Amino acid sequence: MADTIKIKQVRSTNGCKKDQVRTVHALGLKKINHTREISDNESVRGMIFKVKHLVEIVEE
Repeated sequence: MADTIKIKQVRSTNGCKKDQVRTVHALGLKKINHTREISDNESVRGMIFKVKHLVEIVEE
């Protein structure tokens, strides 16, 4: 695994459960097409898995 991972929000959080909205915000994503580069570890991977329908991995 690489040290960082780049993720992008591709869908809106409107209509999502509150825990999913909080997970997207915890990943540092705020708007559609917003991209963040964050450290790649097990907790981040779990957060991405929880909202996999809202985000996509751009680069690993």
